[in-house]
Amino acid sequence: MTKETAIKLFEQKQVRSLWNDEEEKWYFSFVDVIEALTGTDRPRK
Repeated sequence: MTKETAIKLFEQKQVRSLWNDEEEKWYFSFVDVIEALTGTDRPRK
């Protein structure tokens, strides 16, 4: 796993992330963030 495609932990939940070198920004999976914040097992609904 590299800096460009790392998995972050938030309250013991995995959140997929991607580093963009050109913009120097992190991007996170919206579905993973919703799951971590709400605790639901169906974050897409």
